[in-house]
Amino acid sequence: MHFPSFNRSLKNQYFLLDGLTKDPTLEVVLFIIFLVIYIFTILGNSGLIFLIIKCPSLQTPMYFFLKHLSFIDMCYTSVIIPRTLYNFLAMEKTITLLACAVQMYFYGAYFNTEALLLAAMAYDRYAAICKPLIYHVIIKREVCHLFVCTCYAVGFFNSFIHTGNTFRQTYCNSLKISHFYCDVAPVLKLACSDTSTTELVIYAIVGVNSSVCVVTIATSYAYIFSAILRIQSTQGRHKAFTTCSSHLVSVGTLFGTLIYMYMRPNSSYLNDQDKVVSVFYTMIIPMLNPIIYSFRNTDVRKAFLKMA
Repeated sequence: MHFPSFNRSLKNQYFLLDGLTKDPTLEVVLFIIFLVIYIFTILGNSGLIFLIIKCPSLQTPMYFFLKHLSFIDMCYTSVIIPRTLYNFLAMEKTITLLACAVQMYFYGAYFNTEALLLAAMAYDRYAAICKPLIYHVIIKREVCHLFVCTCYAVGFFNSFIHTGNTFRQTYCNSLKISHFYCDVAPVLKLACSDTSTTELVIYAIVGVNSSVCVVTIATSYAYIFSAILRIQSTQGRHKAFTTCSSHLVSVGTLFGTLIYMYMRPNSSYLNDQDKVVSVFYTMIIPMLNPIIYSFRNTDVRKAFLKMA
């Protein structure tokens, strides 16, 4: 069977999603688990956004970025989990090429935006700890909006390139995507045309984005750790490090999975192992972020108690 290229009608074309398991009993269990995860993710992130908007004490650049991080977590989780829940109960796990392209685009857009936003947050922490006297001059309201708008613009544009290149390929033979959602690597494995140029473009863009983010984060934290070591009091060092620890956890988990999933040849894609990793960063991390940034943060706890 031969699929048309991306610029033709996609309404009647479809893929089959392999899913996470073939066991009907396990599918029911996973449905319940993923539904609970999704509810906690939406409630946790929306609650954090509401708290930041309503509490005057949280009207700072740090929480401005955190508000957008929570919004992005809700968005890219919502791109994946509802469809996955539906497929657990569906007899045939089909998805049209158009729906597959839309899912891939928005998932990639929000994922790329989050990576860039974490880099912006690292620079914000650098300015707060290393340049405290001129912090509000460096990180002005206009600068915060510029950072966030740039993250969204670059993230959505990069995803447009990835998705467009992926669905310009010719697809034939197997219809089955060895994954539970439409991601670039498993979809490209089904192409019967040469994907080397597409893969090269993807590696180049991901490589440049990852390098910019990693260099920004590493440089920021090199200065931050140097400044923390110069603080005389133990309490002062602890307070400074606490403001960065939550961000470091988010950075480590997200960029670790990003590099593992995308900075390797398409042929090395390992179905079951990569599915587990994908569950972690598409579902677990967005659920944990509100916990990481809230319960370990004194300002957020105080604001929550005041609102309560």
